[in-house]
Amino acid sequence: MTHTNKIVIIGGGLAGCEAAYQISKFDIDVDFYEMRPKVKTEAHQTKYLAELVCSNSFRSDDKEYNAVGVLHEELRIADSLIMKCADNNKVPAGSALAVDRNDFTKDVNKTIKSILNINIINQEVKNLDEFKNQIVIVSTGPLTSKKLSESIKIKTSENSLAFYDAIAPIVYKETINMSVAWKQSRYDKGNGDDYINCPLSKEEYYKFIEEIKKAPKMEFKKFEDTPYFEGCMPIEEIIRRGDETLRYGAMKPIGLTNPHKNEEPYAVVQLRQDNKSGTLYNIVGFQTKMKHGAQKEIFKTIPGLKNAEFARLGGLHRNTFIKSPKLLDPFLRLKKCQNILFAGQITGVEGYVESSAIGFMAGIIAAHDFKNKKLKLPPEHTAHGALLRHITMNANPDTFQPMNINFGLMPDINLDLKKKIHIKGREKKKIQSNTAISSFKEWINEVNF
Repeated sequence: MTHTNKIVIIGGGLAGCEAAYQISKFDIDVDFYEMRPKVKTEAHQTKYLAELVCSNSFRSDDKEYNAVGVLHEELRIADSLIMKCADNNKVPAGSALAVDRNDFTKDVNKTIKSILNINIINQEVKNLDEFKNQIVIVSTGPLTSKKLSESIKIKTSENSLAFYDAIAPIVYKETINMSVAWKQSRYDKGNGDDYINCPLSKEEYYKFIEEIKKAPKMEFKKFEDTPYFEGCMPIEEIIRRGDETLRYGAMKPIGLTNPHKNEEPYAVVQLRQDNKSGTLYNIVGFQTKMKHGAQKEIFKTIPGLKNAEFARLGGLHRNTFIKSPKLLDPFLRLKKCQNILFAGQITGVEGYVESSAIGFMAGIIAAHDFKNKKLKLPPEHTAHGALLRHITMNANPDTFQPMNINFGLMPDINLDLKKKIHIKGREKKKIQSNTAISSFKEWINEVNF
């Protein structure tokens, strides 16, 4: 493969930063393009790289029984910049890994800017052809600019697919009434008091549901046929599936005991710490497309939030991704133009950790291509290997939708064990987790990059 003396990365989100960090270890120069702050997006608010938009949570950190926890551990083993900064800036969140949103972003930004062979260029890339035969990683994420999207469409001969991502509101802690609300993690996990809980009676719950139904919503007529991602669905869309749906999801009351009343709450709204100082809390699972005025009015009806003041209200933004199983080879390269790689959410993975993992792989692959070296991909039993194979080989291109990491993407261990009695449930997950982490360690030692 011909190339100049630099690798190009387009897009300064989690995947792009992870890729740049990994490439820098190979003593390869990187031209790192990020259009912000010169060109703004509909969701970003700061000038920093790796800004967290939708949530401050990296989800479960349980590496024994949860696939995303396994992915966390694999990234730590691989010296991931994103995981390092997440661990450095974590805030209480039970068994989950949540971070101080601003400190995390500043930490990543500072690290990338301190690496001498990474050249940050604050400029919008409008056409992939301008890089000719250079190795290019496209990691522009959910908010790829219109002009670059058109260039990608031309390169792939495909229309990009899209869905909506929603954002949850953030509340100032001092405005939460703690004589009504209380601190407790569900089933007392983590430190036991990592969430603030607001209880609703049956009457309050159904009144709350009806108010959400009647509230004016943000309309995006241009994208009427754009679906929502299941893992980040607005509460009003969840309610359309049934009035009780929220009570079995974000508002489930189980595992919580209200110290202010003897009676059990019918439903509970949970708030999770959003920054290290504990001054901001986000309303868990309350992504919404309600108009801002309606949000303030309705969320203040939640017991404990009557006088709540909002640091940020919920919103909605468009997410774009490509048909990776059809367009990419197993090494994330565009089949038609193998000097172009894709990374992060634009490949059809969903979630901060998944985006970082694919950014890690894209960086390692690009560095090996640059040095004309072959790279053995991580085993399919690992979380990285399973995710990579899903988006490039195993998923059906015709029905391809964004996917979080899960144990279902990994091979069935029962086929490997060849036992008459199949292992199920937590025992199976534990074996899958141990196998994945052990296999990933072996792969890291073998490739020795």
